[in-house]
Amino acid sequence: MEAFLVSTGLVALAEIGDKTQLLAFILAAKYRKPWPIIFGILVATLANHGLAGAFGAWVTTLFSAQTLQWLLGGSFIAMAIWTLIPDKFEEEDAAFVKQGVFLATLVAFFMAEMGDKTQVATVALSANYQALVSVVLGTTFGMLIANVPAVILGNKIADKMPVRLVHSIAALIFLLLGLAVLFWR
Repeated sequence: MEAFLVSTGLVALAEIGDKTQLLAFILAAKYRKPWPIIFGILVATLANHGLAGAFGAWVTTLFSAQTLQWLLGGSFIAMAIWTLIPDKFEEEDAAFVKQGVFLATLVAFFMAEMGDKTQVATVALSANYQALVSVVLGTTFGMLIANVPAVILGNKIADKMPVRLVHSIAALIFLLLGLAVLFWR
């Protein structure tokens, strides 16, 4: 349960103001069909984070426990720093497929998540907790917590969100998790 809750909370906080949340705003404005967009986000995130989580689980078989401890601790501290750096949205992240809202969302979200901080966090969380299903479900739920309101409420909430504060809280949690992995295991 801890793996699910930590994964959910970290990704929900890290996703605020992230490029994929901006993509959710754009898709909602372009298509004005929230349910296919939400379902596309769900499927794309399950696929992307499923692969990332499996990679994280596999990485644990490659290193000794001590080496893995330092790699994971360092990864979480790096995630803390990365979370404080604002995302830049690239127009190619919004390259829309012509086959419909669901497919456009699926492809755009899957591609936008490649190498994104929430995907990297999924790798580290999966390696740390060694609970693939709990981590993937948690990170996916965190993505939905951050992106479903973006799809439904759109620009009404975008300007009211204290993005810097939310990112600072997420960075602090990543830092504490990294320190815990390094010094309290």
